[in-house]
Amino acid sequence: MRALIQRVSQASVRVQKEEVGACRRGFLILLGVGPEDSEKDAQWLARKIAGLRVFPDESGKMNLSLLDIHGEALVISQFTLYGDCRKGRRPSFVGSAPPELAKPLYEKFSTLLANEGISVANGIFAADMQVELTNDGPVTLMIESPSST
Repeated sequence: MRALIQRVSQASVRVQKEEVGACRRGFLILLGVGPEDSEKDAQWLARKIAGLRVFPDESGKMNLSLLDIHGEALVISQFTLYGDCRKGRRPSFVGSAPPELAKPLYEKFSTLLANEGISVANGIFAADMQVELTNDGPVTLMIESPSST
């Protein structure tokens, strides 16, 4: 499981010009699911992200977590995180999980992140979405669950 995390001051997602999810200060999380991923990966990633210390403390050091700042998260499904661009000019997406596996794990990840104490909003799985964000820092990190590495 892969998560591209962007520290944001705000983020929102629209489907057919209608806002379906938004967050204030916190993370925009683009989540990709691989074919070998499991609920264990979702649980590991949710805990890791909730406790990731990338928000500034009173000294300006990245020392506070999403939990510490009472931050929010917007989670967007992103199968293209498993795109392979090594050959040719058109990415191959055979490394991403099929929708029947990816959707339940995407939903489970969001639930597990909420269970960690984070306010979570979502996009719509497999929809054509427009995402807006204000990247704070900017801070952008890629995190992979242990079974993906």
